Amino acid sequence: MIKVDNIKVRINYTDQDLRQAICRTMKVKMDDLLSYEIMRRSLDARKKPDLFYVFSLHVEVKLEDKVLKKNKHLKKADLYTYRYPTCSPLEERPIIVGLGPAGLFAAHVFAKAGLRPLVFEMGEAVQERSQTVEHFWKTGQLNPKSNVQYGEGGAGTFSDGKLTTRSKDPRARKVLEVLVDHGGPQEIVYSHKPHVGTDILKKVVVSMRNEIIDLGGEVHFSTQVEDLIIDQGRIKGVKTSKGDFYSGCVLLGIGNSGRAMYEVLHRHGIDLEQKPFAMGLRIEHQQSMIDLNQYGSLEARQYLGASDYKLTHKAANGRSVYSFCVCPGGMVVASASEEDGLVVNGMSEYKRDQENINSALLVQVQTEDFGSDHPLAGMYYQRKYEHKAFKLTQNFRGPVQTVAGFLNDRLDELGHISPSYRPGVSLAMLKECLPDFASRALKEALVAFGKKIKGFDQDDSVLTGLESRSSAPVRIVRDRESLESTSLGGLYPIGEGAGYAGGIVSAAIDGMRAAEAAIEAYGKR
Repeated sequence: MIKVDNIKVRINYTDQDLRQAICRTMKVKMDDLLSYEIMRRSLDARKKPDLFYVFSLHVEVKLEDKVLKKNKHLKKADLYTYRYPTCSPLEERPIIVGLGPAGLFAAHVFAKAGLRPLVFEMGEAVQERSQTVEHFWKTGQLNPKSNVQYGEGGAGTFSDGKLTTRSKDPRARKVLEVLVDHGGPQEIVYSHKPHVGTDILKKVVVSMRNEIIDLGGEVHFSTQVEDLIIDQGRIKGVKTSKGDFYSGCVLLGIGNSGRAMYEVLHRHGIDLEQKPFAMGLRIEHQQSMIDLNQYGSLEARQYLGASDYKLTHKAANGRSVYSFCVCPGGMVVASASEEDGLVVNGMSEYKRDQENINSALLVQVQTEDFGSDHPLAGMYYQRKYEHKAFKLTQNFRGPVQTVAGFLNDRLDELGHISPSYRPGVSLAMLKECLPDFASRALKEALVAFGKKIKGFDQDDSVLTGLESRSSAPVRIVRDRESLESTSLGGLYPIGEGAGYAGGIVSAAIDGMRAAEAAIEAYGKR
């Protein structure tokens, strides 16, 4: 196979168009092209509305050595293939706490190795969880143990299902391939901005869970891990709401909202450290306005789907402001996990066909802002502002404000952009649920973003608060090589909740790495 980069074709290309472009680049005849595999496809929109796809491919041709000799800029493809680790059965089955991306992929690795993992998830299975969440969105009645934050698939289950990652880890492609094997769309393996949408992701995680069970694993839903069993500096098991379970190998994938477990860890003296995070607001625009800006025409959407954006700004007060978790054709969703704290997030289905686009506009929060050296100070800081957001409406109705109102410290009536948040919204002064530095930075950024995307700061764009759970405010300290906790042998903190990942794919990779490390360590024993 030969690696071929920078193959450029129009967005309405056919298979024949792509084959012709490959042959021109490689200087071969069509009959000499045997096959190709798309490794990456990105969009070139520099000359909009004249848009192109740019491909990187692995290509199989006749007389490969002759073609390489004739084309000095080409080289052989790196055909890396992930291989699951193998291990003799352990005396004790590994335990995984949490079935988000990190826990799910760790369990998958263990199951493939024949180690029959025990998985404990405080929330419900996807089907029951979806009903519980829908009830919350309709009525405002929250289940603190099964919601957008907790349950099968983790917080990513109710999101856009973004699969972008900056990680260069070769496991990243394996993660995408596994998702495709379990029902994800084929293009996520090569798309520059892959996503599956919440509707498809729900089916994928169920399929993965069923495979884990078929391979001998067990998954216990609605089962809270309440404490750790520790003896002489090593983990010996977990105490759950359904009894005690013993193992010298425990992977902790609690997600970035695992506040009860952070308290348990602190009580046991486990090494924790403060970690910066971000907070801000969700902004909604009409999708058609963003499409016109990003593509140069609305016709391109039939080939490209709904557009998105990526924006950053350095405010005068030194704070970074950036767009996060952009949800094209999506909705702003109630994402609380505590009775008196209001949290929002964004969500899209695979088709991204709703009227609005939304994204978080987040402001950098430093550890110095916490006002304490307590390792959980960031968690308490998050909670304080979530309480403030809740008090703005005295329930789980979303506090909203127009951009013009936010910029001018007034309450304007909503315009033609209809908020998508359920169970409803109420006008509120959003600066009251934000640190002062965040409000000032957001005001400045909104104006700056309006210069980058025409209409971004239009008067009746809708802001909803509070987005506070984009990442964990705590890091569970672990050894760089063994991935074990530095203070408790046999405990492997994994994923976003441990402070070592920042999205679905990176969390999945982290879960895989920890499972591999545990198999190597415990296989030797």
